Amino acid sequence: MNDVLALILAGGQGDRLSVLSEQRAKPAVVFGGQYRIIDFTLSNCANSSLTNVGVLTQYRPRSLVNHIGSGRAWGFDTLDGGIQVLQPYRGRADMDWYQGTADAVYQNLYFIEESRAREVLILAGDHIYLTSYRNMLAYHRSREADVTVGVYPVPREEAHRYGVLDLDRDGRIIDFQEKPAVPRSPWVSMGFYLFNKDVLVEQLQADADLDGASSHDFGRDIIPRIFETHRVYGYQYQGYWRDVGTVESYWAANMDFLSPAPPIPFDDPAMRIRTSGALMAPAYAGPRSTIHNALVSPAARIDGTVLRSVISPGVVIEEGAEVRDSVIQHRCVIRAGAVVDRCILDKEVIVGKGCVVGEGDESVPNRERPDIVNAGISVIGKRVTIPPGLRVGRNVVIGPGVERELHDSGGLADGATVHPTQIPLHLFV
Repeated sequence: MNDVLALILAGGQGDRLSVLSEQRAKPAVVFGGQYRIIDFTLSNCANSSLTNVGVLTQYRPRSLVNHIGSGRAWGFDTLDGGIQVLQPYRGRADMDWYQGTADAVYQNLYFIEESRAREVLILAGDHIYLTSYRNMLAYHRSREADVTVGVYPVPREEAHRYGVLDLDRDGRIIDFQEKPAVPRSPWVSMGFYLFNKDVLVEQLQADADLDGASSHDFGRDIIPRIFETHRVYGYQYQGYWRDVGTVESYWAANMDFLSPAPPIPFDDPAMRIRTSGALMAPAYAGPRSTIHNALVSPAARIDGTVLRSVISPGVVIEEGAEVRDSVIQHRCVIRAGAVVDRCILDKEVIVGKGCVVGEGDESVPNRERPDIVNAGISVIGKRVTIPPGLRVGRNVVIGPGVERELHDSGGLADGATVHPTQIPLHLFV
């Protein structure tokens, strides 16, 4: 694997995650209690013994950069390799904000060309899966491929949401359709690609020369063009994989890990999921607590009831409070008598005594963003304080830093959205 350079695309805004990604890059969003979404891709690189990794950031990268640090948690702080965070900058004619996934890599061609890599692995930083890329590399070389695309089987009725690839008997890609109305194949692109280095450089330069005739994206531009002229194969991945780009898919993927046999084991020594952070105290469950089918992270304190939920570090659930079918992120506090049902709470939310968050008609979509908040899940932004006794409906979105607006509301009906009049600076972390 010393011949492979990995580049992780981690700069997207991800607005379909609503307020969860308003103040941070999507790969930095918490997942599974104590992890970040990008931890899975970084862990895959570590489990593959990749020693040279670049992370391409752009949108609000501060918390992502702080999380990655020197890469020590994943074993990247070595003398013969390591991890580099690559951010766009202005100041040269050929540098600007990234215009697409291919453009992001193109603007870092110097990093690729200076490497001793034979192949370049382009990865997404916002997918949940655990693997080693060794098998993909072996497949790529055995087929003498120019490019290998990770492909995943989905039901035909869902394939229209993806880029759909048609493969011949040998696995070579013979057709590509971007979000077709009637998919001809169940194989969809997973958004990661293994290129021969010279082919990648050639294709990026050709794409850049198209200027306004291209959106400079691997999935929309480069792969649809290249499969007709080069040897492009589909590597058929059969394990668990989820793109958590929407509120519903993010919530559902978290719920997947509440199974008695989770799709990815957190405790497999051969395929570890690694993350950064300080050692924390054990979780505490009080004498009157009730916990069923939950992931409870270190330093949480549970004195109430937790059912089918994911609890992050430092969360406090007071006696008489109940959390159901929810994802509760770091240091949230659920006061006595409060109920949180089918919700996602960002960090340091305080739910006041006697509140009910998540009640009503789940068929009423969010009025402002019905396209992304429509599955009965309410989303509460970072450091929101919900006043005692307030009732909050389904498919509600409350922006980060909201305080006065909630005190004046008298309650939030199904599908409501509340934005802060001004976002405090301390929330931009």
